[in-house]
Amino acid sequence: MDGFIRLVATLSRVAGVAAAGMIVLSVVVVCQMVFARYVLGQSTVWQTPLVTYMLVASTFLGSPYVLLLKGHVNVDLVPIYLGHRGRVTLALFASAVSFAFCAVVLWKGLGFWYEAWEAGWTAASAWRLPLWIPYLSLPLGMALLCLQYLADVLSVLSGRDMPFGLKPEDRA
Repeated sequence: MDGFIRLVATLSRVAGVAAAGMIVLSVVVVCQMVFARYVLGQSTVWQTPLVTYMLVASTFLGSPYVLLLKGHVNVDLVPIYLGHRGRVTLALFASAVSFAFCAVVLWKGLGFWYEAWEAGWTAASAWRLPLWIPYLSLPLGMALLCLQYLADVLSVLSGRDMPFGLKPEDRA
């Protein structure tokens, strides 16, 4: 179990670095686009779609890393008033609902990606990027997010991690 949790954490970190890299690259491309268009007077065909696709992809691919760091929005008012057992129950319930949602989005995203792949969809812009490439970030990000939720559940169940980051004796 420790090996699985470490592997998922490593995958989440790699996805987080990739997402951060996409954001940095997006900034560089926007700067290049502004320079090319307004200083050199050149056409900018590929920059806007690329930046859009990379920012969306960074959102999906960065979400497992955010979950690993417990960075998602979390209202801790109820957990503070619950005992340890109640916190565990609430954390497991919230993780199960979130996992189910991500699994449905993963399934639908896979279908959407496969349809773009099989039909040879391309972007409507002059760049004509094959759409399966940017669409892949949805199922890939959701698959990694599902794995991170599973690893979090295993961590809570095994006592490796405390739900909501609260110790059993912490109470309001």
